[in-house]
Amino acid sequence: MTKKRLKRKAFFDSIKARRRLVIINEETFEEQFSLKLSILNVFILGSLGAIFLISVTSYIIAFTPLREYIPGYSSTQLKQDALLLGIKADSLEFQLNKNDEYIKSVKKVLTGDLEYAKVNKDSILASDYVDPSEYEMEAGKAELELRKQVQKEAQKK
Repeated sequence: MTKKRLKRKAFFDSIKARRRLVIINEETFEEQFSLKLSILNVFILGSLGAIFLISVTSYIIAFTPLREYIPGYSSTQLKQDALLLGIKADSLEFQLNKNDEYIKSVKKVLTGDLEYAKVNKDSILASDYVDPSEYEMEAGKAELELRKQVQKEAQKK
């Protein structure tokens, strides 16, 4: 055999060799506990223990409310509130624009730039009106699948 193989064999033999762990009472020299181990067994047991500990910690962080304390994660309730507030802000902005147009038209009437008969709040509102029937509003196959997936995730939490 070559030197390299001999060294490798000697290394594996040394880590497979059985050793004895003994715990002795120091005052009476009585053996309290004895265990036969090898370096390979201790290494494997330590590795499995570390993997188990990491897995349990990851599971606890990922699937419990503890994840909300980690920067970057937020609660589902917070996400829903943010979405609703965004929708409300958009609708308020739209309403504000409509009111601004109405006030501008009233100012024109009061200053005499426009005749009163031509100013109608309904006509101002109709100018911003978009007919939804012009667009295809039916959900596609991908959107329906996404909706089902979101509903399943919301039910889990």
